Formats: sequence, C-alpha cells, structure tokens
Amino acid sequence: MRRGRAYAARLSQLTRASAVNCLLDRLGSLAESLQSRPDALALLALGSVGRETERIDAWSDLDFFVIVRPGAKAAYVRELDWLAAAHPIAWAFKNTADGYKALMADGVLCEFAVFEPQELPGIPFAPGRWIWRREDEVPEHWATPVPALPQPQSTEWRVGEALSNLLVGLQRYLRGERVAAMRMVQVYAMDRVMELIDAAEAHAPGVSRDPFTADRRFELRHPARASDVRGWAPGIAHTPQAALALLDELARHQPLPEAVASRIRALAAQCGAPHPDRPKA
Repeated sequence: MRRGRAYAARLSQLTRASAVNCLLDRLGSLAESLQSRPDALALLALGSVGRETERIDAWSDLDFFVIVRPGAKAAYVRELDWLAAAHPIAWAFKNTADGYKALMADGVLCEFAVFEPQELPGIPFAPGRWIWRREDEVPEHWATPVPALPQPQSTEWRVGEALSNLLVGLQRYLRGERVAAMRMVQVYAMDRVMELIDAAEAHAPGVSRDPFTADRRFELRHPARASDVRGWAPGIAHTPQAALALLDELARHQPLPEAVASRIRALAAQCGAPHPDRPKA
C-alpha cells in the first residue's frame, strides 16, 4: 500500500513537472514568434502561468495577453499565424472582440486577448508576469492592472442576494423552469455562500483565491467543506433540497429575516422537499 501511494505521488510530481515544462516552453516559443514581428510589443502571462506558477498542473491552460503597436491589433485578431508559429492550432474560437480560446494540436488550451497600449488602462485583470517585452516601450508596471480588481461586497449584501436567489429559484422550479431554477439556486446563490465562507473562514495554506470568482479552488481552500458542497449542488432534480441546505448555511453567517426564511421553507415544501436534516416520513 505504501509503495502504491509513493508511486502515485511520484507520478503526480512527474506529471506536474511535464506540464510546467510544456506550458513554460510554449510561452517561450510564443515570445520568440512575437519578437520577430516589429509590430508586437509584449507577451504577458496570466493566471497559473503568470505569477502563480506553483499552481500549474496537468490541467492548466495558457492564459495571456499580447500587446501590439497602435493600429496592429486588427491583424493579430484576424490572423493567428503568430500563434501557430509557436505550435500548430487544432481549433480556435473567437469569443470576444479582443481574443480567442484555442486548442493546440498537442492538447494545450489557450485563452488570450490582443490589446494596444491605450486599451490596457480599461482592462480588469489579475497582475501578470512578463514573458517578453520591448523594455524601452513597455514599462514593467503595465503588468499590474489600472482598474481596481472587484471589491468584496458586505455580508449583508451577499446574504440578501442569496435569499432573493433562493426565492426566485424555487418559484421558477414550481413553474416548471427546472434549468433556470437550478442555476438560480445551485449557481448564483451558492456563489454568494462561497463568498461568505471565503470571508469568514481561514484558507488552506498556499491556496490562492481567484479575484473574479469564488468557485475556483474552493474545495482546496476549504477541504472541510467538500461534503457541504454536495448538498448545495445535488443536481437539477434536487433544487428544493439545495435551497434548504443553502438557507441553513446562510443562517450561520447572519440572522435571517423570519418572513423570508419561512417563505423559502414553504416554497421548498410545496416543491415536495423534506428538510435536509429530517428524513422523509
């Protein structure tokens, strides 16, 4: 048994090392491609390949910005030959006016955008890491966003928003809108609950929080909460049960208005949901 665990741990280390080498080498190849183009100014790595390379694993993707000279952006968005020069592209989807999601032939998934210098001050992003830049034209501080990152909402706002999500979600469930109900309860309300937990409870050492969304790495930050998550997101057929479980969690963070809590419980009962702590009769 010990040998098996040791082998699995070693295999995991090797897999991570291979992923790190692959992604960082790919960024290097991309930098070489861009350096050869006089209208390219810089390559900024983001996410796990940016300032948090300790998070890279076999499932990491390649997030980056390409900075180009004024007037050059349209050509870089229209033609991806500069990306294909780093590695052949199997598929690319233009998901915004600025960039793409692309799958390289070896399975590396990229998500990137192209910007001109004057656009950067209006773009929110987590601080990145320069892979390459023309130092006489691109200052170091451009790697840090000018717009402030999203500021956390108050406990009162998060609780109130989640309660309204539960109310609307259960009403949609009773109307027969099961997909809309699932998203309102098991996505939107659960997002607010995860934000509350992030603010109130200690995080596991070394596990960072994505500044834009609470669900990324939530189970790693709060391993003791893994079983709770299963109750908050049990699937489309169990939205009423999820609503009651989330309601109970909300009550741990702030006293709830009895009128609202009672209404949510009544709607869940109308849906046929037993309280999660009470067995069916």
